[in-house]
Amino acid sequence: MSSLASITNLRRLLWLRVVMMFALALASIVAVQSFHFALPIAQISTAISLMLCINLLSWLRLWRKARILEPELLAQLLLDIALLTWLFYNTGGYSNPFVWMYLLPLAVAAVALPWQHTWLVAALVIGCYSLLMFWYQPLTITVGAHLHAHGAATAYHLQDEGFNLHLLGMWSGFVVSAMVIAFFVERMGRNLREYDRLLAQSREKVLASERMLSLGTLATGAAHELGTPLSTMAVITQDLAKEYSSDANLADSLKILRNQIDQCKQILSSITASAGMMRSESSTRIALDEFIRQIVRRWRDMRPVTPIRLELRLPEPAPDITGDLALSQAITNLINNAADASPEGIELIASIKEQSLWLEIHDRGQFPDASTFASMGQPFITSKQASGGLGLGVFLAKSVLEKFNGEIRFGPLEPRGTLTSISIPIANLAVKITK
Repeated sequence: MSSLASITNLRRLLWLRVVMMFALALASIVAVQSFHFALPIAQISTAISLMLCINLLSWLRLWRKARILEPELLAQLLLDIALLTWLFYNTGGYSNPFVWMYLLPLAVAAVALPWQHTWLVAALVIGCYSLLMFWYQPLTITVGAHLHAHGAATAYHLQDEGFNLHLLGMWSGFVVSAMVIAFFVERMGRNLREYDRLLAQSREKVLASERMLSLGTLATGAAHELGTPLSTMAVITQDLAKEYSSDANLADSLKILRNQIDQCKQILSSITASAGMMRSESSTRIALDEFIRQIVRRWRDMRPVTPIRLELRLPEPAPDITGDLALSQAITNLINNAADASPEGIELIASIKEQSLWLEIHDRGQFPDASTFASMGQPFITSKQASGGLGLGVFLAKSVLEKFNGEIRFGPLEPRGTLTSISIPIANLAVKITK
């Protein structure tokens, strides 16, 4: 349970305890003044005072915005049960008409705590109630002289057979009520907590979708604006290549530059395709091994300086999948991240395990520190700002893989490096073919 939920539940418990203290104090006054019960005022006052102290300390923690967790809520419920048990022991045991108050901490536990804690509280209240049937201080009533001819005050105990049968029925009803609350109310509380969790996840997905929509709008606008300068660069590069064709080194550099410009054009065309014009390759049936080889070939064209070793551990013939362009770009983004961390070289291993495609990217760079690792996947948060990183690679890759129920995991390699693992159910890739 989150700290915010625990704070809310603790605040409700404090108000419930105020009601309990007020009810016990008022009942004690009425019992003494109207029904002449000989109550142990010192014990009752002590129990109510302890409850008040617990409330004051808890309100102080809430005022200081302390972190409230489930164990603290459970501890307070156990203290309430202990105080109620001590109070009932001194005031008639199971014959005390307020013994139903045991159900209050149980109800709070059923709604606010996991089922293990709920059944612990249920077992304690049933056990305490059961012990109070045998060990307790009986209540006495002082009767005035006008009721007896002898004129002396006398005390009598409420212990006849019919009353005992009534108390036994009260105990049975309490046990049944406690078990019903522990079972059904706990289930209701669990469902509510699960609903809140799913609602929070839905909100996060909606927020991620809004971010993706904003990024798509920006990308489409950027693609439109970048088209003209890229075309100009392509023309100038072509003219330079013709003019300096006699210089082999310069010609090679201009060829690499032209290839990079062509790659930029392809990326811009893919952005346009995602806006509505579906490219033929994004819905083409293709063998899995060839799909991965295409990704590696395109990446080598973009980054010829960094070597990449491809190892395919796939069955032959490899299964057919859809050559999804977005998936290809997601994998390329993760390969780029590995290459940024390890310019001296990376490895890509593809295999099929447990009906899923596994892609493992090995680099030899430094594994991220704890703070960087915790923020990986969040948009616009990057450790590569100096080199122009935007902090979108992992975020976009995760967003694309979610469509295939895929996952990304990061882990350290020995003696140095990072292992990026991508898992995608083969069935989900195959389903895409039939759509």
